[in-house]
Amino acid sequence: MRRSCVWRAGLLLLVCSAVQGAPLPQLVIDTSKTTVSGLSSGGYMAVQLHVAYSATFKHGAAAIAGGPFYCAEGSVTHATGRCMAHNTSIPVSTLVNTTNSWAGSGWLDPVSNLQNSKVYLFSGALDSKVTPPVMDDLKTYYQSFVPAANIVYRKDVAAEHAMVTDDYGNGCSTLGAPYISDCNFDLAGTLLQHLYGALNPRNNGTLGGSFVEYEQTPYVSGHGMATTGWVYVPQACAAGQSCRLHVVLHGCKQNTADVGQQYVRNTGYNRWADSNNIVMLYPQTSLAATNSCWDWWGYDSANYAKKSGPQMVAVKAMVDRVSSGTPPSNLPAPTGVGTSGATNTSMTIVWNAVTGATGYNVYRGATKANGAPVAATTFNDTGLSPGTTYQWTVKAVDGNGAEGPASAPPASGTTTGSAATCFTASNYAHTTAGRAYALWGWTYANGSNQSMGLWNIYTTTTLKQTGSNHYVIGTCP
Repeated sequence: MRRSCVWRAGLLLLVCSAVQGAPLPQLVIDTSKTTVSGLSSGGYMAVQLHVAYSATFKHGAAAIAGGPFYCAEGSVTHATGRCMAHNTSIPVSTLVNTTNSWAGSGWLDPVSNLQNSKVYLFSGALDSKVTPPVMDDLKTYYQSFVPAANIVYRKDVAAEHAMVTDDYGNGCSTLGAPYISDCNFDLAGTLLQHLYGALNPRNNGTLGGSFVEYEQTPYVSGHGMATTGWVYVPQACAAGQSCRLHVVLHGCKQNTADVGQQYVRNTGYNRWADSNNIVMLYPQTSLAATNSCWDWWGYDSANYAKKSGPQMVAVKAMVDRVSSGTPPSNLPAPTGVGTSGATNTSMTIVWNAVTGATGYNVYRGATKANGAPVAATTFNDTGLSPGTTYQWTVKAVDGNGAEGPASAPPASGTTTGSAATCFTASNYAHTTAGRAYALWGWTYANGSNQSMGLWNIYTTTTLKQTGSNHYVIGTCP
């Protein structure tokens, strides 16, 4: 959750409101094709996720300016020394032994999951932050678990420490924010094509999918993680088609608080996602994380590289959520939908049975009116407002809980009685019109005495009249 603040003229007040992300979408994902990539600390995190959760990321991973699994061994000295500058050698064989031992203890998924993985590695030839010898050791590490034929290692592009593109960012030899560099090389497309094989050409025009800022707090609170992350969903994936999922991990000083949405929108991933039905998940660290980095040396948890590491658990939970969608049903839309039995607050909806359906969901507008699927072909919708016209549609549900298409056209019905009247105005106008009263600078609704906030011309409230001189805060359908 972020906060948006504006100054209210005349009141000299800074008014802040919470800006909350949307729920992370639940999509139909081919879970055998889930992959991950990352730059710098994100590269180390991508390796950690690939190795620790190899049952989830068994299809493959890509690391850009990263290093071997558990390279730092919980030491910031190792992290900034041998794992970045390579000022001393990295004990690759020891790290391989640790991997095997931890997997044997159940702290990591079985290493056998890595046998068919695809791995793509990239090191800029001019990288002064994570030098190419560190990436050389990562290749050696992976060769203990992944067939050599499945590993591609590119280190001949004269790039500094950055995510490389073919049309966006700093000059290729520049070191600096946003750590995205135009090197005339499409790194995102190249790594995706290695992980997934031949792909359709990327979409160089207007993208057809949608960017969703989602709430991360259901999966983690604190631990250096931001309250919201981002996901790019191609149109076909949003419509229920089976898609693939790729997790993209930014580097240090690259989260949205540092560089805005540049890493989310301008690193080249989404153009390939759009034309190949690949969902792009962009989890985000926060400014509370050391240098906005992912935890790959233990600044947050001693278990940072294990399945139990807090950031690891959070990303895995996000992957599980995105992948939890239900394929659409092949059942037809119900027919003969109608309304009857209107009262002041209820309406009965009826329809014809659908062969093969195990139940039905009834929608009032865009809102599902029932809880569990309805077994019969009739439903009494309650809690309606008097004198109000509503529309209903019905969807058949199959044995897997998947819905078919909605009935069409919508069935309309009007409840009996008189419709409520609503008034939207400033709190000052409500008092002058006799719908509310002011007391010590605050405004209260007549009848209900509900507090409406400050008595001024800037605060706007909607009041619903529910009786003679009786008003409540609310809206009319």
